[in-house]
Amino acid sequence: MPQDPMDFEWSFWIEWGRERLLCLLAGHLLVSQASRLFVEKYKPWCLMVYGMAACWLLLGIKGFAVILLHATISFAVAQFQLSLLTWLCSLVLLSTLRIPAVEEAKRKWYDTENEYYLLLFTVSVRCLFYTSFSLEYCWHGPAQKSSHSFLWMLAYVFYYPMFHNGPLMNFDEFSKQMRRQEAFSLKTNLSILIMGIIRIFFWWCLAELMIHLMYIHALYSSAPPLEAASFWALGGLALAQVLFFYVKYLVLYGVPALLLRMDGLKPPALPSCVSRMHSFTKMWRSFDVGLHRFLVR
Repeated sequence: MPQDPMDFEWSFWIEWGRERLLCLLAGHLLVSQASRLFVEKYKPWCLMVYGMAACWLLLGIKGFAVILLHATISFAVAQFQLSLLTWLCSLVLLSTLRIPAVEEAKRKWYDTENEYYLLLFTVSVRCLFYTSFSLEYCWHGPAQKSSHSFLWMLAYVFYYPMFHNGPLMNFDEFSKQMRRQEAFSLKTNLSILIMGIIRIFFWWCLAELMIHLMYIHALYSSAPPLEAASFWALGGLALAQVLFFYVKYLVLYGVPALLLRMDGLKPPALPSCVSRMHSFTKMWRSFDVGLHRFLVR
């Protein structure tokens, strides 16, 4: 049975996952486990190098250069230690994505629109990360500047599990957890990996069933079926829409969250079921926990 093609986000990430992303994430897993086993002290730098190599491989030298340039400019502006200036810098860098001449130039770097959109998504998400780092740099005193070096910024910005689509983790949480050295157990990590894969596979199967059988997005894109539906049917469609959104993000955030746990980090909590929420305030706090913590911080 053909699937509902109208959910661009799901189709986009599943296509990239099948093509390259899962292979690159598996590579990150191998590098992180090897570094935890043999060179725990240098784990952040091993993962940084791998993330930069994966970015270069997937987005090309020009895409890699754009992200590195944005991070460098943000770090340079952070030296003034003015939060307002950091925010203005981030907004200006983000606004360059909407300049027609720049858009056209970036499109020419790639053979397909999907490759260009991957760059667009990645640069947008990276903006949140280098903004978080730069604000922490502004807020901390001279004694703590060694823990906010440019190398640490690169380790944070190019950390691969969260690279393309999040979830978001503030720099202070990331650096504290990455510096912490814990006892490494290959057996424990293997059980975490197996259980995590089983859960994510179940969520993915459920999402695929919903997108192949329910055609929620196709119905929303056509006015006549909605006009003919009863209020109860429209309520059911709305509930089905948000439930699919919930299951989708269990997969999209579940994969990086599993890799963060394998790296010895504590990921932001996965989205809470939207059926349990009675107010939109709770939706923001418990659906995208990483973004909520970023906004509060």
